[in-house]
Amino acid sequence: MNIRAVSHIISYLLGVIGITLGLSLVVSFGAGDPLSAKYGIGISCLITILTAAIVWLLTRGSIELSRRDGFGIATFGWIAAAIFGALPYIFSGVISDPIPAIFETMSGFTTTGASVLSGIESIPRGILFWRAMTHFFGGMGVLVLCVAILPFLKVAGMQIYRAEIPGPSKDRLTPRITATAKLLWGAYILFCLIETVMLRFGGMSWFDSWCHTCATMATGGFSTRSASIGAYNSVYLDIVIIAFMFIAGTNFVLHLKLLSGKPFEYFKNSEFRFYIFFWLTACLILTFNVWGSTYESFTESLRSAFFQGTSIMTTTGFCTKDFNLWPETSRILLVLLMFVGGCAGSTGGGIKNIRIFVAIKALFREIQLYMRPETVKHVKIDGKYLKDRTILNICAFLLIFVIVFAAGSLIMTAFTPDLATAVTSTIACLGNIGPGLNGVGATRNYAEIPQLGQLFLSLLMLLGRLELYTVLVIFTPAFWEK
Repeated sequence: MNIRAVSHIISYLLGVIGITLGLSLVVSFGAGDPLSAKYGIGISCLITILTAAIVWLLTRGSIELSRRDGFGIATFGWIAAAIFGALPYIFSGVISDPIPAIFETMSGFTTTGASVLSGIESIPRGILFWRAMTHFFGGMGVLVLCVAILPFLKVAGMQIYRAEIPGPSKDRLTPRITATAKLLWGAYILFCLIETVMLRFGGMSWFDSWCHTCATMATGGFSTRSASIGAYNSVYLDIVIIAFMFIAGTNFVLHLKLLSGKPFEYFKNSEFRFYIFFWLTACLILTFNVWGSTYESFTESLRSAFFQGTSIMTTTGFCTKDFNLWPETSRILLVLLMFVGGCAGSTGGGIKNIRIFVAIKALFREIQLYMRPETVKHVKIDGKYLKDRTILNICAFLLIFVIVFAAGSLIMTAFTPDLATAVTSTIACLGNIGPGLNGVGATRNYAEIPQLGQLFLSLLMLLGRLELYTVLVIFTPAFWEK
């Protein structure tokens, strides 16, 4: 790994964080926050920008990045973002201990939405704004933003793009990776602006509208209310947020094709068709399962099921109801949805629909080959035959995901009071969802988990956001070879 080049790119990332902390300081002054909040944000901004400047000066020079360097930038860049992003919480006194502060920041940047905070309404606005902005940058990826705004990276930017963009396929819309990054960020910001206006029209303040938009489009889940979206009790707001959670869970390449005048590209895409079928089926099962058993009204059952089903499947993690009180069938289905996640190229976490779709098709192929070994059978997606190597990579990812989940669940039993909390806290962090069941349910948070457990869950968040391989490769001897 080229340590100088990796450190140089990370200095730009820290610069973006420092500038955003400066904007948070402006919000803090405008909102009339306590002096402790202004001091905390201000000193954090100063430390971050000075560190970025020093690292930049010490690592100047020509930059050539290998694929290995891209993995290093993504992994160590996100760790640096979590450490420096935790400073406002610590210096303001909102979170006094470093590990819970890092947990909160890692949760924000990885768009997990798991929190150790309670009494959200009493937290200074400048801190809440910074908290929302960690989602905003984490959704599309702050490193991809650096690729978009640093033209000197040129082809080298592809190494960062590959390491950070979620999903098994990295669609390029233009020959230049910087142009692709700009298009993706442009679409992301456009949807953010549209949702902000629509939420404001529904009665939220501009501040709350922006914070909830950041959480929605990044599929994060941080709210400015302790009761999350349920605090508003608005059918209109529920519908708007359901729509934008679904949009955020869709491949952004398809959104760009829509904006270029090709709306039918959605239904030509196999993953999107699978995504919408799986989503509708799951939400309808939830509806009929809670109707009569939890809610008397069918419309309330429909509204609650579609909101929570969409929130969990897209890995957003917003809540309007305490689904921990739902029937066992619904609880198990919600846990299964945590594994699925959004589409490749979306801001959602989880395994991704395309991998599950390919795995199902590959399974049926193997069953047919078992009955008729002489048959030549290929897996076909969107009119193209997949190479066996691609199928093997997807199956390997699924296996590693399950192994990490199983090992994580076992480890978390040492930090949690019951099995349901251990298992769901693991998948909620590995899948970047946020809420789980029991001790980390919709009305609870992660504050009661010991700090060592929070540190482990922070690692799971990073593994999930960077899709395992990017982080796991740094533990191999080959990564550190010159």
